Amino acid sequence: MKRILTGILFAMLWASASVATKFGIHSAPPLILANTRFFIAGIVLLVFGYAAGPKSGKRMPAGREWQQLAIFGFLNTTVYLALYVYAMKYTAAGIGSLATSTNPLIIVLLSSWLIGRKPAKAEIWSIFIGMTGIGLATYPLLRSASTTLPGISVLMLSMVAVSFASVYYASVKWQLSNILINAWQVTLGGIFLLPFTLGLSDFSAVRIGQTFVLSTLWLSLSVSVVGLICWFWLLRIDTVKASLWLFLCPLFGFFYAWWLLGEAITLYTIGGTLLVLLGLYIGQKDKFAKKTGVQHAGTQ
Repeated sequence: MKRILTGILFAMLWASASVATKFGIHSAPPLILANTRFFIAGIVLLVFGYAAGPKSGKRMPAGREWQQLAIFGFLNTTVYLALYVYAMKYTAAGIGSLATSTNPLIIVLLSSWLIGRKPAKAEIWSIFIGMTGIGLATYPLLRSASTTLPGISVLMLSMVAVSFASVYYASVKWQLSNILINAWQVTLGGIFLLPFTLGLSDFSAVRIGQTFVLSTLWLSLSVSVVGLICWFWLLRIDTVKASLWLFLCPLFGFFYAWWLLGEAITLYTIGGTLLVLLGLYIGQKDKFAKKTGVQHAGTQ
C-alpha cells in the first residue's frame, strides 16, 4: 500500500509541473522562473540531504564527482528544464505533461545510438505509436494560440536533453546518495543557467505576487523536492515498476489543465493519450515480464 500511495503521489506531483509553470510565466519570464525554482530546490535538497540523508553518502563531492555532477546538472537542469519552461509559454499544459511521458521511448533511441544497443521491434513500435499519439493530441491545438510548432519543437528538444541526462546518469557509478546527487545537480544547473538569465531576461516584467510565489514554491518544493524524493524511493525498490507510474502522468496532466486552466479535452486528446500509454506499455511490458519472472523464480 505504501508503494502504491507513493507512486500515485509521484504521478500527481510530476504531472502538475506543466500547469504550475503556465501560471508562473504569467508573473515572470521563463528563465527567471526556472532559476528561482532551481536555487530554492537546490538549497532545500542540500539541507535535507546533509541533515537527514543516509550516513553512507553524506559527504561533499570529491575529484571527478564534481565533473560528473556538472555534466548531469547541465543536461538535466540547465538545458532540459530551461527549455521546458520556455516551451510552456507556447504550448498547452496538457501537451507538456503528455510529452514528459515519452522519455522512456526517447531513451531507447539514445541508448541504441550511444552504447550500440540494438532496439527490439517492440521498442521501435512503442516509439512510433507514442510519437503518433503526441501528434494526434497536438493537431487541433496548433490551430489555436495555446500551442505552436516552435513551442512543440522546443518541448521535444527538452525531452531529448533529459533523456541524454538519464543515459549519462545510468553510465556513472555514483558514490553519493541519490538525494545529494539531485541536490548538487539542481544547484549546479541553476548556476550554469544564471548568466543566461541575467543577460536575456527582462527583470522589469517580474510581478512578485501570489501567483509567482505559489507557482515557484510548488515547482521547487512539491515537484523538485517531494516528487523527486518519491521517485528515488520508487527507483530504489524496483526500477522497472517505478517507470510504470509514468503512465499516470498524462492522465493527471490533462485533468489539471482542464480543471485549472480550462483547456478542452477532445477526442483528439483522449485518442492521443491512449496511443502514448499504449506505446509506453509496449515498450516496457517485456522488461516488466522479465523482472516479474526473476522475482517469481527467486521466491520458489
